[in-house]
Amino acid sequence: MTAPTPRLVLIAGASGSGKSRLAHLAGCPSLRLDDFYFDADHPDLPRTEFGIPDWDDPRCWDADGAVAALRELLATGAAVVPAYSISESRRTGTHEVHLDGADRVSAEGIFAIEFLATCRAGGLAAEAIYLDRPGFVVFVLRLRRDLAKKRKPPLILLRRGVALWRAQPALKRRALTAGFTPMSMRAALARLG
Repeated sequence: MTAPTPRLVLIAGASGSGKSRLAHLAGCPSLRLDDFYFDADHPDLPRTEFGIPDWDDPRCWDADGAVAALRELLATGAAVVPAYSISESRRTGTHEVHLDGADRVSAEGIFAIEFLATCRAGGLAAEAIYLDRPGFVVFVLRLRRDLAKKRKPPLILLRRGVALWRAQPALKRRALTAGFTPMSMRAALARLG
């Protein structure tokens, strides 16, 4: 008798909303979709009005590579995936994700909304959770995280943070339209637990 295919749960939410924290607290293996960003010198990256790569545009990451990694992970129980440094804006190596017999795996990142349709088109069934937290809370959490990790210069982090705060209601609408279920951190943790 073969073991059932692990359940795939996509976690979407605003940048800084706690997607990675949720995956960690749930204790299930997780694929960080942010590890599939392209390097900053990748040709034809979309740019913001400030002249920097628009890291919030789905064209900045490798959705096909993420689907291939998930297929391998679900089929074999392990996958080698890129390790991406946000502060350096480039891939710095690889790491392995293992299921270790888990009955579920999460995939989280800011592109999870668009990725749901990509997964389904690729034959991967996925449950979809949108981590729904108040805009000001997310702004503060994101700024604190990004400053602590020195992800980008402070002025860029502040400008980007304000822009993302303003865009958060539209992001939630997009997620709901795509088929995500909005949940608080506590409800999402209960669903994944």
